[in-house]
Amino acid sequence: MSTTLTSPETGTTNLTVDRAAVNAALDGRWAGLRRESRDLCLEPEFRRIPGLTHPEHRERVLEQLHGLVRRNAVQRAFPERLGGQDDHGGSLARFEELVVGDPSLQIKAGVQWGLFASAILHLGTERHHDELLPGALDLTTPGAFAMTEIGHGSDVAAIGTTATYDPETEEFVLHTPFRAAWKEYLGNAAKDGVAAVVFAQLITRGVNHGVHAFFTPIREVGPDGRAGALLPGVSSEDDGLKGGLNGIDNGRLAFDHVRVPRRNLLNRYGDVSADGTYSSSIDSPGRRFFTMLGTLVQGRVSLSGAANAVSKMALATAIRYGNERRQFTADDPHTETVLLDYQRHQRRLLPLLARTYAAQFNHNHLLQRFHEVFSGEFDTDADREDLETLAAASKPTTTWLCLEAVQQAREACGGAGYMAENKFTGWHSDMDVYATFEGDNNVLLQLVGKRLLTDYGRSMARMDVAGTVRYVADRAADMTLHRTPLRRAAQSISDFGSAARSAMEIREPAVQRELLEERVETMVEVIADALRHAKDAPADEAARIFNENQNDLIEAARAHADLLQWEAFTEALATIKDADTKKVLTWLRDLFGLVTIEHNLAWYLINGRISSQRARTVTSYINRLLARLRPYALDLVESFGYSPEHVGATIGTGVEKQRQDESRDYYRRLRASGSEPVSEKALRDAEKKAVRSR
Repeated sequence: MSTTLTSPETGTTNLTVDRAAVNAALDGRWAGLRRESRDLCLEPEFRRIPGLTHPEHRERVLEQLHGLVRRNAVQRAFPERLGGQDDHGGSLARFEELVVGDPSLQIKAGVQWGLFASAILHLGTERHHDELLPGALDLTTPGAFAMTEIGHGSDVAAIGTTATYDPETEEFVLHTPFRAAWKEYLGNAAKDGVAAVVFAQLITRGVNHGVHAFFTPIREVGPDGRAGALLPGVSSEDDGLKGGLNGIDNGRLAFDHVRVPRRNLLNRYGDVSADGTYSSSIDSPGRRFFTMLGTLVQGRVSLSGAANAVSKMALATAIRYGNERRQFTADDPHTETVLLDYQRHQRRLLPLLARTYAAQFNHNHLLQRFHEVFSGEFDTDADREDLETLAAASKPTTTWLCLEAVQQAREACGGAGYMAENKFTGWHSDMDVYATFEGDNNVLLQLVGKRLLTDYGRSMARMDVAGTVRYVADRAADMTLHRTPLRRAAQSISDFGSAARSAMEIREPAVQRELLEERVETMVEVIADALRHAKDAPADEAARIFNENQNDLIEAARAHADLLQWEAFTEALATIKDADTKKVLTWLRDLFGLVTIEHNLAWYLINGRISSQRARTVTSYINRLLARLRPYALDLVESFGYSPEHVGATIGTGVEKQRQDESRDYYRRLRASGSEPVSEKALRDAEKKAVRSR
């Protein structure tokens, strides 16, 4: 619970924040598993050791993976008959929190069990599960997930690696035909992996049936159980030192006519008989491809969760430090001001705090949806499509937020933030690649934008004639009201001299939601209208038209992601029973909504959705919210559930308060002793005062 303070804005007694209730809402359905995983990262075995060499860091992370196996911490998402619990959401919640120990640990665990083993689980059949999963789970078969190629990153459908079926030997021949088809950036490929799930174009009887996955041995297993020499036809190169995540042995793989048995095709969605006949339960090659890739969406989900965790730890450190660090005197010449009492400091950290809360609440929805789909509770094509869209919207938002939060928190801590012991520089190095892991953020948002266009087209197609007429009339009225000077003038007149009334309106949830939602809808409508001419145009003309609208499409997707987060935050408020706590969180939700609107004020002004008077009110009301929230900043980061020991940043452990208290006590005693030197400035001021009084 929070302590009682006085609000600098209102002068009234502070409210009390129920930290436990807030933490329960943030940690969501699998709160217990999250906390277990965080506490596991307190054990010395799972803590990152600063200053390790590149090879030492890799070796330590591999041993940490074996430590997870010894603690039975990896099977949760897998079938009960293989020692698991079929708990997909809980498993992911635990893996996300491993970032507390070391981001390299979280990613290498994700490679082994979230990608390699999960590909076997979701793309293979029961036979593959029985034969291959035990080794993947107990780490006797460390594996790589060989999808990405150096020449085709996000464009998986266009990869160059081929798997050509030979009916005489009943084998697939895996081949890398050119350098751009080398598999690249693969965890476990440089050193530790003895097998890989390789994605390649399946060719049989002269027909390319698109990308499929093949279990492929790549190294011998040495007498010590470790990876040995590369198998014939397999080439590997070490990616070497990277910008971050150097506990992972990323590398490249290539195949020179490597043969694997027909049974090694992970054939849940497509199979080849002994004579080379291809069959699939999904007729459409495009739908088959996206179905296969959709089963691997958990990578994006887990990256989103891990990014949120780092955002929380960075902000917890910066706000703890900012609540103790003092700089410059104000009204009291003997007492310096706490950093977090400065409006600019609040402006750089508290909006990020609001965005992190919104991102976590939205992630809880995403994780719940992920569990429902993969547990089979809601597993239709529509459910999977929704999940993929949500993940594609969430992962860019959270990973970009994480990088911004880490950087702003680092700067807010000054030189102390640049010290490695305070974690910011390491987080930035390790988290930077999350923006391109599992799909470049801009490419993912383009997928979201295309889904928004598809849904818009479907809604228009379902309209009858009368509905279409009404729609056109409504949009014409909208154009008249919102996109002419008349509308802007009318709103300005109604707002003139009534800033208080404007503030009352913009803090209303319905108004915030309308502004956020209308931006998405309007942007999608405008883009859809612009792309309408591409439908029947020649291919080159259609591509040109789409490219001219690509940036707007991505911006519409970002606006949609903002709306999803605002809605998730608002829904979470309904779960908070304590009135004081709910009020504080409501202010934080309003801060998220209004900062989002403020960031896009140009759009709202240009499109006549908001007047200049109300635009000024948005900013002024944000400043009022910052002052209201200031007394609760520490409560809000303590509610994350990450203790100073979890985070491991020296300046977040209270040492700054000790230094400041020592300093203030020293000068207090010096003044009391009468031996404090007189400052030159004070002496000159006294002389001037004496002259004026003569």
